[in-house]
Amino acid sequence: MISAETLDKAVAAGLISQTTRDQLEVMERAVALAPEARRADDEGDEENLRLVGGGNDLFVTVGTVLLSAGFFFVLTTLLPGQTFWIAGILAVFTWGLAEIVTRQHRMKLSSSVLALIFMAAILVALALQVEASFGIRKPETIWQLLALRQTASRAGYLFLGGGIIAAAIYFWRFRVPIIAGAIAIAFTLLAFLQTAIILYDSVTTGAIAPPRLEDVPELLRAALYMPLICGLIVFATGVAFDIYDRDRRKIWSDCAFWLHVVSAPMLVHPLFIMATGQNVVFGHIAPDANATIMLTILILGFLYVALAIDRRSLLVPTLAYFGSLGIYYLVNSASDSTGIPPFALILVVVGALIILFGAGWQRIRRIVVKPTLPATVIRRLPPLKA
Repeated sequence: MISAETLDKAVAAGLISQTTRDQLEVMERAVALAPEARRADDEGDEENLRLVGGGNDLFVTVGTVLLSAGFFFVLTTLLPGQTFWIAGILAVFTWGLAEIVTRQHRMKLSSSVLALIFMAAILVALALQVEASFGIRKPETIWQLLALRQTASRAGYLFLGGGIIAAAIYFWRFRVPIIAGAIAIAFTLLAFLQTAIILYDSVTTGAIAPPRLEDVPELLRAALYMPLICGLIVFATGVAFDIYDRDRRKIWSDCAFWLHVVSAPMLVHPLFIMATGQNVVFGHIAPDANATIMLTILILGFLYVALAIDRRSLLVPTLAYFGSLGIYYLVNSASDSTGIPPFALILVVVGALIILFGAGWQRIRRIVVKPTLPATVIRRLPPLKA
């Protein structure tokens, strides 16, 4: 069987096109997948994430971290106080290293680490350039903060826009999936910045009355719509990638994984607060009947969506969030009557759910999804394993 690395090298050398490469991979898998191998593949219900390429990848990742850290400390010694140049040189160094690790050898984990180092260096350089260009300093009074409107908007667009462009170029060159998550986060921050500017302009022009102190909790609650909308957009993009690559043979399914990881917190937190009436910043929630019902519906809803799209990456942040916040208040009354610490009950509930869905994920997915969705929708989702 031709390895994926060999096919990637053939595309890079111009011997075959990307379309031909994908067709060869699908054909090779179809020929090689005998009935015994097919049964083994069905029993193995992994999410097929190409995050680690094996023991050698782990070995090279350690070397990548050590080499990058050593090069950074060399730069800080040779260029003391020149943070901008240090960040720029480190970004160039990381790019050159990625030409070997990522382009030539397609190592998964070390490529992700290099991508994160590159983005961190670029963002530091952009932040320093923005600070030098616009003379931004920490405001000491509210009036100084309000006076930063024009400067902050231009600086924000330069910083976030530059980060998005750098990430897009890096992704175009190296096809590292984790960059998709970085781009999604940058676009989300850009949307927050634009929303804040629109609200500021509306207040200063008199279109919106300035909020009073007692209006702040309601204002914060209304602000939850922004991350919710951004989370839905990122989630929809991830689902679109999953539909496009439903067999999860290409890079787009790996990009979808990171998009689901980014979207999950932005969906869970606003929906949890809106449904249960919790204070915006992890305040008190009364575990009454309505909160219990709404919280149960939310958990079941996220479980169903995760099963439908076959993404445990959406479910893990959900269970972590509900386990640390929602379930705590729901089992608090039980702990008061039994004397069992709430933290212990949280561990039992969340741990049981993780083991249950981890051990029987494909079986549960088949039982729940197949009878509840029309066949036309199921044909567009990741295949249900028999």
